[in-house]
Order: sequence, then C-alpha cells, then structure tokens
Amino acid sequence: MIAFLSRRLLQSAFVLFAMSVLVFIGIFAIGNPVDVLIAPEATQADRQRIIESLGLDRSLIEQYVSFVQGVIGGDFGKSFVFKISAISLILDRLPATLELAVTAMIFSVLVGLPLGMLAGMYPDSLLGRSIMAGSILGFSMPTFWVGLILIMVFAVHLGWLPSTGRGETVTMLGIKWSFLTRDGLAHLVLPAFNLALFKISLVIRLTRAGMRDALASDYVRYAIAKGLYPRRVVMVHALKNILIPLVTVLGLEFGSVIAFAIVTETIFAWPGTGKLIIESINSLDRPVIVAYLMVIVLMFVTINLIVDITYSILDPRIRLGGASS
Repeated sequence: MIAFLSRRLLQSAFVLFAMSVLVFIGIFAIGNPVDVLIAPEATQADRQRIIESLGLDRSLIEQYVSFVQGVIGGDFGKSFVFKISAISLILDRLPATLELAVTAMIFSVLVGLPLGMLAGMYPDSLLGRSIMAGSILGFSMPTFWVGLILIMVFAVHLGWLPSTGRGETVTMLGIKWSFLTRDGLAHLVLPAFNLALFKISLVIRLTRAGMRDALASDYVRYAIAKGLYPRRVVMVHALKNILIPLVTVLGLEFGSVIAFAIVTETIFAWPGTGKLIIESINSLDRPVIVAYLMVIVLMFVTINLIVDITYSILDPRIRLGGASS
C-alpha cells in the first residue's frame, strides 16, 4: 500500500509540475499586460518603472523560477490590478462558487434521481419516453441560452426571482454565505438550476440504466418472490445498488461543476471565481489567471488521487496490478 501511495503521489507531483509549465507558457503567450495596465499618456520613464515593478522585464524562465519559488512558500504572486495576493483573492471568491456548485449538485440529485427511477420502472410508457426526451434536451441546450431564458421568464416576466447578484449574506466561521438568508436563497435558485441542468440529464440516464439492470437482477426477483411490497423492493433493494456508481460519478463531476461555472457566473453576475477569472482575462492579470488554473488543476489531481486510493482499498487487485505493470 505504501508503494502504491508513493507511486500515485509522484505521478500527481509530476502532473502538477507539467501543468504549471504549460499554464505559465500559455499565459505568457497571451497578449501583453503592459498595453492594458499602463495608461497611453504615461511617460516612457513611468512605463519602464511599472514594468520593472511587475517583473515583466525579466525573461520567461526567470519569471517561472520566481513563480515556483513563491508557490513553494505559498505565494502565487500579487494581482496586477488589485495589488493583493492572487491566492487570497481567489480564496475570497471561492465560497460563492462552492455554494453555487453544491446547490447545483443537490438540484441534480433531487430532480434527476426520481425522474431516472420512473424512466427505468416504466421505460415504454409515455412518462418514461418524455423523461428521456427531456434529458436529451438537457444535454443539447447551451448553458448561456438556458440562463437567458430563465432570466427572461422568472425574473423579467413573472418577477418571482432576482436575476443577478448574490443577495444578502451572513458571516459564519469567518466566511460569507448567502444560503442562510431568504434573499440569498432567492438569488441562488436560478443560477444553481442553470448550472445543474446538464447534471440532471446525466443523473437521469445513469439512474435509468441502473434501475433497468437492478429490476432484471436475481436479487430483486427473489425479493418480489418473497412477497415484499414493490415500493420496498425499489426503494431499498434496487436503489441501494444504483447509488454506488451514481455517487462515484457525481463525486468526479463535482470538480467539473466548479471549474466550468464560468458561463453561469458571468450570465447571472454571480461573484465567484468564474466571474473573477473572466475579469482577470480581460485585464490580462497574469498572476490571478495562473493561480486560478493551478488551483483547478490541484483540485482535479486531489480528487483523482482520493478516488484511486478509495478504489485500491475496495479492490486490492488495482494496486497489485499497477505494481506488476
């Protein structure tokens, strides 16, 4: 087990190093922040002074080495625009994105699981076919278009829910949360549902397939033969086996929800990391862009590492197979 962990940690460290090189080179190649950050009427002396203060007069290798040395000490550099630590700027916005992502995942389970179960129990009925057709629409419709439609219907025409912003927040454990206030919850509904739409379709399809397999299995037939009520057979025996792969997939999908919340946060003016990265790209704020991408890479590497370790505990053949290869 120790050898397996050491191998996985080395692989994760190599992935982080490789991604840091790719991210740094990619960001370095995009435009010149000097053209955005420095006013056109600035003198040549002022222009040179600001370039040197930002470290932009150094070569790419020198900037990368300085970046790595800073990361080892927990410093991802200072924002060119806000003049504060880039990582603290991201961590300040991260709770808003986490709040949105968690609510979207809850929506996807609460809506997708029962619909998927109905589609699996009655696959040839009008209800089952309608649910599957709806899941195809969920996969097909662009997120930005759905977001605009939601705003037009529920905010503009009906006036039931607010269209933008995070609403009223309260501080708990030193972090501002909006789901603890009524106004904050009202602001959370539309962007969370917009972000959850694709995942709802995914949960419907996974649950339907799992339900179809479960209902055709021997243990469900045996439970029915024993005279158990159909509701108990479905809710206890079948559902328990459906949830195992579903939880695994949703755990991996949670990272992608956080990483790809950019479109939803932009449409609904949600003050999370997605909106921050769009603003940083517009202003070519390189330290913030690099720090954000490295946080996302670190999150995916950590999730995959946890999944690998969990699988190796559940099935020891995985770590033995890796050692032999």
